[in-house]
Amino acid sequence: MATQAKRRRVAGPVGGGDADPDPVAGFLSWCGQVGLELSPKVAVSRQGTVAGYGMVARESVQPGELLFAVPRAALLSQHTCSIGGLLERERGALQSQSGWVPLLLALLHELQAPASPWSPYFALWPELGRLEHPMFWPEEERRRLLQGTGVPEAVEKDLANIRSEYYSIVLPFMEAHPDLFSPRVRSLELYRQLVALVMAYSICFFVCGGVDLNLHTISENCLRMVATQPIPKGHEIFNTYGQMANWQLIHMYGFVEPYPDNTDDTADIQMVTVREAALQGTKAEAERLLLYERWDFLCKLEMVGEEGAFVIGREEVLTEEELTSTLKVLCMPAEEFREFKEKDGWGDNKREEDSLTITNIPNLKASWKQLLRDSVLLTLQTYATDLKSEQDLLSNKEVYTKLSWREQQALQVRYGQKMILHQLLELTS
Repeated sequence: MATQAKRRRVAGPVGGGDADPDPVAGFLSWCGQVGLELSPKVAVSRQGTVAGYGMVARESVQPGELLFAVPRAALLSQHTCSIGGLLERERGALQSQSGWVPLLLALLHELQAPASPWSPYFALWPELGRLEHPMFWPEEERRRLLQGTGVPEAVEKDLANIRSEYYSIVLPFMEAHPDLFSPRVRSLELYRQLVALVMAYSICFFVCGGVDLNLHTISENCLRMVATQPIPKGHEIFNTYGQMANWQLIHMYGFVEPYPDNTDDTADIQMVTVREAALQGTKAEAERLLLYERWDFLCKLEMVGEEGAFVIGREEVLTEEELTSTLKVLCMPAEEFREFKEKDGWGDNKREEDSLTITNIPNLKASWKQLLRDSVLLTLQTYATDLKSEQDLLSNKEVYTKLSWREQQALQVRYGQKMILHQLLELTS
């Protein structure tokens, strides 16, 4: 990932009302009250940060130095909130696919509790109504800007799951305890906002994000943040999101890294797209039936699935075993496939020339390269625009700066993916 986060974040009061004139002072006072230890070498500030509130190094910090330590009792969770006992007793009824229902109920309760111990922490939250995750974009805009990237499909699944979880578990629980949840927090929209906030900020106590500069470790009594890299004086301190592609960053956090900063960026080739590309080469019905037989066999080996994807990075194929097996089975002669199937795939030794490292792709069998190339071409057809159009936008700074923030973020996602796919085209030509 890049060494500088690029996310736009907006801080403000939660749920409306007047903002604290000095929320940082209130937050720091609260830190002292709950025993949160903050290194004198760092400061919580809006000055010198990417956006919103962040942590800035007052002095240079060395790897291993403590940045802050939070007592377990000060961590906001379903175990420490004021209704923790109730949530524990009802744990069985609150089980869900996400596993987040108890935590989200804790947040919903504390947000509307006038005397919540975490009110000074909430004062540093971004405005919930201005979160930039694609789930809050209008559907038409999301599909228009992110078509082909995989984000619209991921968001639709999220929205369906959130809606189902809210109406089947969360709302009935709140209605069963009207003394604990005021009507103003019984809202699907607020619940969606909190889901997004938990996705983006659940491991942070400060509005931070981006690169691998610090590490959180949890002991029995507290959470400790220590520096893992030297941090120069005046630099903002970030918490890592891990190795994530741009489509994952915008989906989960609402921002991306501009090309070519995100070295962990990837492009997906849907597994069924490879099947579709292979079907293009069949002429007779018998060939089609044999290809489906091969596909079913790959499904049995758990190498492919109807909703799976082959993941391609800039320098490696992250799903090398799956893609290698798929190309091999779909391209091998019919008699060889029969023998391979009888052995249930066993006894097949991987040859060095079949390695799907990026550098070895030009050395693959011609049939493999052709199928991979056809699959890439089909994948590129799923985007609404071509690579040249993206390049023209990015190279013209005057035009690029006139794009909306969402248009810029989506452009970076599309462009990064297409660059990887076009690299594959060159390697398979």
